Amino acid sequence: MVRQRSSGGPPSSEPQWLTLGEAARYLGVAQSTIRKWSDSGRVRAFYTPGRHRRYRQEDLDAFLNSSSPTATGGPLVLIVDDDDQVREYVRVSLEAEGYTVREAGNADEGLQVLEESQPDLVLLDVMMPQVDGWEMLQRLQERHGEAAVPVVMFSGKVDEGAAGEAAERGAQGFIGKPFDPDQLIEKTKQLLSS
Repeated sequence: MVRQRSSGGPPSSEPQWLTLGEAARYLGVAQSTIRKWSDSGRVRAFYTPGRHRRYRQEDLDAFLNSSSPTATGGPLVLIVDDDDQVREYVRVSLEAEGYTVREAGNADEGLQVLEESQPDLVLLDVMMPQVDGWEMLQRLQERHGEAAVPVVMFSGKVDEGAAGEAAERGAQGFIGKPFDPDQLIEKTKQLLSS
């Protein structure tokens, strides 16, 4: 039986259990990805009597610390976009091609993922609330160096000079309007195969 840690009283030595959604957020991946990882044995899962998956936080920490997520999968791609549907479409498409994908819904989440593991490529939306893609690109370069992590910028709303600006700022590619997620996927495959 899975026991949740009680919210009152002193902390116990019992493990902290996370639901599928909580574990996916904790690892920065989609629920379908962590399901696939648990089904293949990469991430340890426990099942409730109702057959719901539960994950121990210590097992997730061990997974993050033991090796890069790419150790048993393909190259690691981080997609940073505030549009859930775009992230899901690109993630599912890239995972079908054998890539490992982590997602972030904003720049702060993306920078946090970068601190945990260095991806082979970052797909970065220009138009995001609070911190836009240009600002995140600058912060990424300040922390990791300009050429340390290849970045492809993309946007559905850009001016004509955006592609040139992306190159000047050190991005390895730019995909502008009309934005086509398939084009982004092809650019990813080109960059990672070279």
